[in-house]
Amino acid sequence: MNRICEILNIKYPIIQGGMAWVADSNLAAAVSNAGGFGIIGTGSATADIVKKEIDNCRRLTDKPFGVNVMLMSPNADEVIDLIIEEKPAGITTGAGNPAKYMDRLKEAGIKVIPVVPTVALAQRMEKLGADAVIAEGTEAGGHIGELTTMVLVPQVAEALNIPVIAAGGVADGRGIAASFALGAEGVQIGTRFICSEECNIHQNYKDAVLKAKDRDAVVTGRPTGHPVRTLKNKLAKKFLKMEKEGASPEELEKLGAGALRLAVVEGDKDGGSFMAGQSAAMVREIKPCKEIVEEISKQALDIMPGIF
Repeated sequence: MNRICEILNIKYPIIQGGMAWVADSNLAAAVSNAGGFGIIGTGSATADIVKKEIDNCRRLTDKPFGVNVMLMSPNADEVIDLIIEEKPAGITTGAGNPAKYMDRLKEAGIKVIPVVPTVALAQRMEKLGADAVIAEGTEAGGHIGELTTMVLVPQVAEALNIPVIAAGGVADGRGIAASFALGAEGVQIGTRFICSEECNIHQNYKDAVLKAKDRDAVVTGRPTGHPVRTLKNKLAKKFLKMEKEGASPEELEKLGAGALRLAVVEGDKDGGSFMAGQSAAMVREIKPCKEIVEEISKQALDIMPGIF
């Protein structure tokens, strides 16, 4: 049996990305009900907000689901405490090292799957006791590393004994099959699920993904040390212009403050940050999560029969 399906008790080795503001309990439950592993993205939310999302997810599905914790959030400690109390099936982590939480999470029986952008961090996570890692290439949306999925995944898979989940640029069955050919045993998909019926974001966000062309997902924020991949709009162009002119990290951070919420909640076409991966150009229609999961799984199995 596929190790990711076994670890998480799911039908398909497809993990939904823990996208802040985008991945709520409705989306997570829909992906889990479809046979994948739905994830509630916490971003910088407080424990009270996360508790409501976990409760709602449990109302909507009896299948396993997880929570993503952005470790640089000021509320990370309290959210981890809540997760240990609530015991979802798993946790994915980003923007930091989950070392200080690892023992408590494992003792609570929660599967820990960190997102890693390098081989060295992947090896550290395995030593700490991670159940699997998500090797995320720079093609992904949101906060990104430097290495592409194509070169990162095989190196991480070669270096570890625990299973590797590929992320970054995967939007269909071809991407799944390619990921498995590189040594992955599962995939994490974010951008494709933005354009699902159950994703409760502003229609302008979905439309931006549907209209995206191959070079529309650009990277801003490199000078701040926190590069982010987002779709081209007035805000992204202003960011890039200010970077070229040598704006300080503080000026750039001020410009981006609250921009993701403007995109998700208000659909602000000019001032919102429409985070999405390069795979946005491959997303062409809005469908229910069940159809997306089943369609891309079938496509992957048609290309490489028996991979899961």
